[in-house]
Parts: sequence; C-alpha cells; structure tokens
Amino acid sequence: MRWETIRKDTPPRTAPNLGDYDEECAGFSWWEARARLEGLPGGRGLNIAHEAVDRHAASPRASAVALRCVGRDDSVTCVTYADLSRSTARFANVLRTLGIGHGDRVVTLLGRCPELYTVVLGTLKNTSVLCPLFSAFGPDPVAQRVTLSDAKVLVTTAELYRRKVAGRRGGLAALRHVLIVGEGADELPGTVSLAALMADAADTFTIPPTSPNDMALLHFTSGTTGTPKGAVHMHEAAVAHYTSALYALDLHRNDVFWCTADPGWVTGLSYGIVAPLMHGATVVVDEGDYDARRWYRILAEQRVSVWYTAPTALRMLMRTTPRTGPYVPRRGPHHQRRRARTHRAAPAAKRPPGPAPGELLVRTPPRR
Repeated sequence: MRWETIRKDTPPRTAPNLGDYDEECAGFSWWEARARLEGLPGGRGLNIAHEAVDRHAASPRASAVALRCVGRDDSVTCVTYADLSRSTARFANVLRTLGIGHGDRVVTLLGRCPELYTVVLGTLKNTSVLCPLFSAFGPDPVAQRVTLSDAKVLVTTAELYRRKVAGRRGGLAALRHVLIVGEGADELPGTVSLAALMADAADTFTIPPTSPNDMALLHFTSGTTGTPKGAVHMHEAAVAHYTSALYALDLHRNDVFWCTADPGWVTGLSYGIVAPLMHGATVVVDEGDYDARRWYRILAEQRVSVWYTAPTALRMLMRTTPRTGPYVPRRGPHHQRRRARTHRAAPAAKRPPGPAPGELLVRTPPRR
C-alpha cells in the first residue's frame, strides 16, 4: 500500500496561537483567558457543555462537523454541533426523568463511541457530575470506583455489564440505574436501553444556573499505591481546558483533531472531548482497536491536522512503517531528535496544564 507523504515544508494557512513566548508570558492573565469564554446566557454562570456545544450550535457554526466517527467497519458518520446539541439535550432530559439532578454522579464504562460524547456532555448540561472509568478495568476496580463515587447512574454496554458489573451489582447500594448502549438491555435484569429512553426525550434543554465552582468531572487515580483518590474538575476548569488547548495544542476552528488517549482517563476526556470542542474543532472518534494500517489510513483519509498521541504509539508505528511511508513531524517532550522541533506550551509561571509527561503532540501542516 502506498501512503501519501505528509510534509512539513508547507507554510501554515493560520498563524500559530503562540507567537513570541516571552511576550505572551509577560502579558498573560487568567482573567483575560476567562473572558474568551461566553458563559451561560443571562449571566447564569459557566458550564462546560455550553462552551463545548451549545454556543457553537447557536452560531453560524451549527452545521460544522463536531464529531467524525470512524466505525470498526471503516464507515464514517458525521455529527454536527447542532446534532450534538440536540442529542446532549435529550440525555440531560433522560437524567431529569430518572430523578438525577445537580451534583449527582453519572459513571461511564464505555470505549470510544458516539454515545459517550452525548452522555458526557449531557451529564454536564444537567449539572450532574461525570465520572469516566477505563473500560479495560476488571470487576473489582470498577466496583470500587462506582462505590467511591457514590454513583446513581452507570452507562455501559451489555457485554461490559455482564463481565464487570452484574456479579457485583448487589453491593453497589447507591446505584439506581444502569443504561445500556446498543442492544442487550432486554436480556439483563435491572437495566434499561439508553436508545429507548433517548427516543422519548425532548431535544431541547435549558442549562440550569451553574456556578464555576460546581463539580463537573470526577476522575480517579490508578490506585497502584492504595485506595484510588478522587480528583475533581469544577466547571471553572473550562478556562484551563480552553487555554491549554489554545497554546499547547495550537487548536483552531478549522482543525481536524484526533486524540488516541482512552476517554476513561483525564487526557482522553479533557483533551479528547472537552478542549477541542470548546475550540470548535472537528474531533475524530475511532471506534476500532489499534492497528498500524488503520491509524495511517485515518490520518490520511480524515486529513487530521492535530494528532495527540503517546510516544509508545509513535514507536509502534515506526516499526511497521515502510521506508516510503508517511512523514510525521513531531512536537513534544519525547520526540525523536531528528526532524523534530520543540513547542513551548504557554506562559511559564502561569502555564496552564498541557500534554503530560509521556504524551506527545503531532501537528501536521494543512493540505492545500
């Protein structure tokens, strides 16, 4: 198979967000960073879902593609910002119907699929708290985190529920509802089909007043040295998500963005879902497992302009790349010394969070 060469000698169409580093450091202000966000209409606060979805859906960008979902069979489904606004409104209404409200925990045990984005952002619209779990966790880690989070709702698939939750359901005292993505809910007592609930829900929803200090996301540490610790992101974290993506990822509205991190971890959620949508980018959602040829095909066919991945993934790809394979320019802390250039993320002492150690940002030049 022949691959199109990705070259870095093409001049960028758009100037980088970070020009003179020292000048940006001197003038950086978190107050000004916050002013880049719209806030809820009528001064009702700050909500991550509004910044990521609804403000785009209410603008001329409503018809722009928010999600480009590549199925396991290589089929491609596009979801616009208007579509995403409606589906997340439906899920927020589903939660209301189930009696789930402000501050209640909603846990996801899902891989990359379109429904995940609907659940994440619909939960935030409802001012409930989203707690993502790594789908490769075993039954014990899943049960431990569902218990620690005091979750009332679990959204998962029939297969994952059978293997990792059903046998421990009796010990999850706070868990009231299990919503099944896809088929199989009819065969699982104590569960209900998410699609059935969504079909009966309205596709409009008014986000309640949201304090910047309201809980939005609850992540858990790996638990390798003891009981997993909960780490909370407030809705105010939207400021850091937006700003770090502005500088560290250099995101623009015309970018096609692909983050390969699992959505069960903080990188995959903050920088795989929230941050790129806040910038109005198009997010590639790959539902398949790792395969070198598949990844190269997605990069080429979906014309990915910003790729957020791990050095391990790059090394795996390099081992399977033919000598005539695609040239990938790299930026980040763990790059191959040749052909690479470093990218300082943002103002030094005031630097917002960006790619963590062990992660790597790739920006490919725009195609003409």
